[in-house]
Amino acid sequence: MDLEVTQPKRNATPRFLLTCMAFLYAFIMISSSVDADSTFETVFHVYMDDTYVGTVSDKSVVENVVEKLIDEQQAKYEGFNFGLGNKLTYISEQVFRSNADNTAVEKEVKDLATVKAVASAIMLDGEAIAYVKDSSDAEKVINDLKLQYVSKKDLSFVNMLKATKEKLPEIKKDESRVLNVSIKEPFFIKDDKTDPKNVLTYKDAVKFLQKGTLEEKKHVVKEGEALEIIAAKYDLSIKQLKELNEGITEDSILQIGQELNTVVTKPLLHVVVDREKYQEESVPYETEVIEDSSMPKGETKIKQEGKSGKNAYIYKIKEVNGQQTKKEATKEVVLEKPVKQITIKGTKVIPSRGTGSFAWPTNGGYVSSGMGQRWGSLHKGIDIARPSNYTIKAADHGVVVSAGWDNGGYGNKIVIDHQNGFRTVYAHLSSISVSAGQKVEKGSAIGIMGSTGNSTGTHLHFEVYQNGQLRNPLGFF
Repeated sequence: MDLEVTQPKRNATPRFLLTCMAFLYAFIMISSSVDADSTFETVFHVYMDDTYVGTVSDKSVVENVVEKLIDEQQAKYEGFNFGLGNKLTYISEQVFRSNADNTAVEKEVKDLATVKAVASAIMLDGEAIAYVKDSSDAEKVINDLKLQYVSKKDLSFVNMLKATKEKLPEIKKDESRVLNVSIKEPFFIKDDKTDPKNVLTYKDAVKFLQKGTLEEKKHVVKEGEALEIIAAKYDLSIKQLKELNEGITEDSILQIGQELNTVVTKPLLHVVVDREKYQEESVPYETEVIEDSSMPKGETKIKQEGKSGKNAYIYKIKEVNGQQTKKEATKEVVLEKPVKQITIKGTKVIPSRGTGSFAWPTNGGYVSSGMGQRWGSLHKGIDIARPSNYTIKAADHGVVVSAGWDNGGYGNKIVIDHQNGFRTVYAHLSSISVSAGQKVEKGSAIGIMGSTGNSTGTHLHFEVYQNGQLRNPLGFF
């Protein structure tokens, strides 16, 4: 007998319930999430530099205050652009309940904010040494600083060389040119913000960088210097100089070598100019001296005239703020060699004391008139005429007492003191070749025979004195 097996019917109700519960749970979760989001608010914590200012509901609260402050400065200082000098930082946060206090933050921002002019700073060693309106003015400052020491033409030439890197031909005769113009210090220009009162016109900036700062300097007092002279040298008033030197008054007597405190200007930037120059220079000649024992000591004679030579040089010259600091010859060409001068120098010592015996004062000749009464008066010496030549010679060693014109009728006259009680006189000379104080040697030439003064013809009038007493010259020959 076959048995019929029947599968039992499943109950659909539990499955349906589970599905409904799942949908219900999802709906509840979504609804809860929407409600939760609707309770959060975004706020902004505000920091100026490293200082916490407060919390605002929107950035515009702070930005409106800053914008108003900038507008106020913009109206006060025309021609400038302004910006916030502080670093402004916002940190956003979502909160269930807002703690923003916009009014308090507005007040705090007004107190802390520094509105500064947008400018260009010329920087040196990490510090701004001058502010100008913009980078264009900053470039003009540097350019004009260079133009204090070179012409526009020279500066343009240098800039062209840098741009083209063109190699220059050798410099020509009498030519000079600028090779480079630079600033000695490692400066740079950057955008910055500062108080508008610090911003200089480019012309004032040039003057400021040239003049720079004041630096103390010691001044050593020299002969003839007084407070007024020293003060003027350093552009100081006497009052300022006294303030720099405690204990100094207007009545103080300065000592040579005394040190005084002064101040000098120290430029902030130095302009370096490199030049090249062609220059011809005179080369001095050498002098060779040959001693001659036959020539009296003190006398010289030129055997060969010296002549200067000439050289051409090409110099590299460095200047700092207009002052030459280096000059170096890079090329030298001899144009004319110098000619040596040869000088004969006498070494013979002439005694100033006479021998006591006299040499005839002319080359031959005869006595045309002796000593004694003549034409009603005393003729004090002898006259010598018609020698073989007209050279007049010293009768003995001695020293010339006088040599020149005599108003007493002697014409050109020489008086020699023989340092032994004797003196001799030589008159009516046409010319004289010795001078007062000169030592003369016995027989040496002292002049030329003539007819000056009270004279009737060419001759020598010769007188001899011993211990002041007139003596007859013929008694010594």
